[in-house]
Amino acid sequence: MRRPRAGDTLDDVTDSTPSAAPAPAPRRRRRWLRWTLAGLGTLVVLLVGGILIYSQVGVMGAEPAPLAEAEANPGLTITDDGAGIVLSPTAGATGQGLVFIPGAKVQAEGYIATFTDTVVADGVTVVITKPWLNLAFFDPRPLSTFTDLAPGVSAWAVGGHSLGGVRACQLATDADALVLFASYCANDLSASGIPVLSLSGSEDGLSTPQKIADAKAELPANATFVEIPGASHASFGAYGPQPGDGTPTADPAEVDRVIAQELAGFLPRP
Repeated sequence: MRRPRAGDTLDDVTDSTPSAAPAPAPRRRRRWLRWTLAGLGTLVVLLVGGILIYSQVGVMGAEPAPLAEAEANPGLTITDDGAGIVLSPTAGATGQGLVFIPGAKVQAEGYIATFTDTVVADGVTVVITKPWLNLAFFDPRPLSTFTDLAPGVSAWAVGGHSLGGVRACQLATDADALVLFASYCANDLSASGIPVLSLSGSEDGLSTPQKIADAKAELPANATFVEIPGASHASFGAYGPQPGDGTPTADPAEVDRVIAQELAGFLPRP
């Protein structure tokens, strides 16, 4: 502002005041916004790409010999529906069912041999789900997606192996019972009243006996815990050894027999 002179009016003084600094150019703001959006887009692409790569690398499939033996069993009917594999008894179905969710990066076929005795000898229908991206956490489908695959079953338990068991815990309140296979819950079911059977292995190097014990408080007080001597983490399927696991000392056929025996005495009846 210039110094006032004699005869100046208020307008004469204010007209000479320097203009305020110009606001940032709209072009600069648009450029900043484009850079921000591009950075976020790149981050999302990298994250999604990383998940896709992780979910497809190191996927464990069924061991050929146990799978072939199960497929040749005349008492077992195997139906691949896309959403899951339905194992049903050729005769003598009891109306009991188990929706089973595989462990992380284990193909559904890797559990067919495990449940052959349960299906053929005990008349239980088992639906082995096919989780999206081979990871149960990325599969938001409700339990009904899989129970609808076996309309003749009227009493359902839900269960899962390892990470699949964690997902089964999230679906447990929609079922009649919960079965954990070398797994434990991350959500609190202690007040749910749902019947729970926890099957684990003494030689499990992943869902160790200590981890099973530490998560016990998440389950109802009357939950049943069965530790199978000599069983490792991979003993609950037939897909070969698994990194980080312990060394099994139990015969696979014996582990399958114990699983079938425990399920027979536990699964809800119509």
